[in-house]
Amino acid sequence: MKNKIYNINTLAKILKKKRENGNKIVLCHGVFDLVHFGHIAHFKRSKSFGDILVVTITADKFVNKGPNRPYFSQDLRKNFLSNIDLIDYVSEVNSPSAIEAIRKLKPNFYSKGKEYENSNKDITSKIKSEISELKKQNGKIVYTDDVTFSSSKILNDLEVLLSPQQLKEVRNIKKNESYETLLKKFGELKELKVLVIGELILDKYTVCEPLGKSGKDPIMMFKKDESKMIMGGSGAIANNLSNFCKEIKLITYVGKNINSKKFVQKNLDKKVKKEFLYINGPTIQKEKFIDKNSGSKVIGFYNFDDSSIDKRNQNRLKNLLKINLKKYDLVIVANYGHGLITDEIATLISNNAKFLVVNSQINAANILHHSLNMFKKTTCTIINEGELRHEMRDRHTDIELLIKKFSKSINSRYIVITRGSEGSKLFDTKQNKFINSAAYATKIIDKIGTGDTLMAIFAIFLKSTKNPELSLFISSLAASHNVQMMGNSLKISPNLILKTLQHLI
Repeated sequence: MKNKIYNINTLAKILKKKRENGNKIVLCHGVFDLVHFGHIAHFKRSKSFGDILVVTITADKFVNKGPNRPYFSQDLRKNFLSNIDLIDYVSEVNSPSAIEAIRKLKPNFYSKGKEYENSNKDITSKIKSEISELKKQNGKIVYTDDVTFSSSKILNDLEVLLSPQQLKEVRNIKKNESYETLLKKFGELKELKVLVIGELILDKYTVCEPLGKSGKDPIMMFKKDESKMIMGGSGAIANNLSNFCKEIKLITYVGKNINSKKFVQKNLDKKVKKEFLYINGPTIQKEKFIDKNSGSKVIGFYNFDDSSIDKRNQNRLKNLLKINLKKYDLVIVANYGHGLITDEIATLISNNAKFLVVNSQINAANILHHSLNMFKKTTCTIINEGELRHEMRDRHTDIELLIKKFSKSINSRYIVITRGSEGSKLFDTKQNKFINSAAYATKIIDKIGTGDTLMAIFAIFLKSTKNPELSLFISSLAASHNVQMMGNSLKISPNLILKTLQHLI
């Protein structure tokens, strides 16, 4: 059997010769995770438009169809497709859409199922961008009108994608929600006005290659490669929320270094209203060195001045808070313990915010002096299990007993504990009730920013829907996207989560 699988650049050269010989090229693109009768009918009708049928697939890392998708790896998917006689060539695309395939392969026809004929129903707007690129290449969009099935529905019905806990949660959500009702709830978030308060952090990732032990010193030597700076901390929270809500304001501090200020101004979403305090020290920077071969973190360095902000800035912050706190529907505080939030500031926020969600984080720099109960009155407090056990000085007690014990030391309606691969657990102190959410990430690249993402999405949904179970579920899905990327390099958007929900629900 002839080889049908090629990388896209090689395939482009092959198809160029085919076109020169008068052959018409038809392109089909998708995930093709579980090939079924509907796909075969689609391929058969597609090939009738031309002479050569090319099928490209979305590479594994760009598939956004929920937990444990794709079910089959890209190599297995390509091999399976190459065994279908109707298909002449198979390739993969390292992007979330078919644009690269259209640009390089220049098909005469791009074939999609009839469900894509109304492009307004595509929440990702990929089909519109693909058609735009197709026109540039003088190609034509065609639609097949055959019987269709959903791979996601088949896999969901088989119940092979989700763990028992995940399956239970999805079933509970489906009892009360449809995709249409969830779509409406996402729309209602746009009306929210949110104030974000907390330290802004610049997360720098530097790739390095181990060279070996130094010839003169007992230390490991590395060769530095490229570096990338990513907006983190309260800046990442504000950026993410700018996609969901009507108005976002960020109150934070930045250092006077001109390059840091330029980076912050450039990388904060233009929709975010900004109130900066300028400090003499640097903007907080946390640099991680990443092993080029394994992707593992080798070592990290902090660059910051975490003493409390000076009296002038404290007074300015208090004035800003007095002006803004009651103007906003929801206040989110990301307290990383680097000097912005003092006890006095925490009390001011607690007493004046209408709806307050707080994350007080313990980290390597503040572990000896930072406390999780600075805020005496909150709607919700969000921390991870390690932070809780450190605060309570208790390694072994059952987590639910420990949460109840912790709840007596703070005045918070809800307490959310994130637990890594164990998911998260919410305690409703008023109803004395626990709600659990599984972890939905299929792979873990970097945990930085994941708790912030969960907090931000949970906060806006809790404020808007008053439904803690739904809010925890959706924010867990959002966090699952964050943890599969380096730092906060992925900007969370409604469409990203809705696409997952579309395939789950």
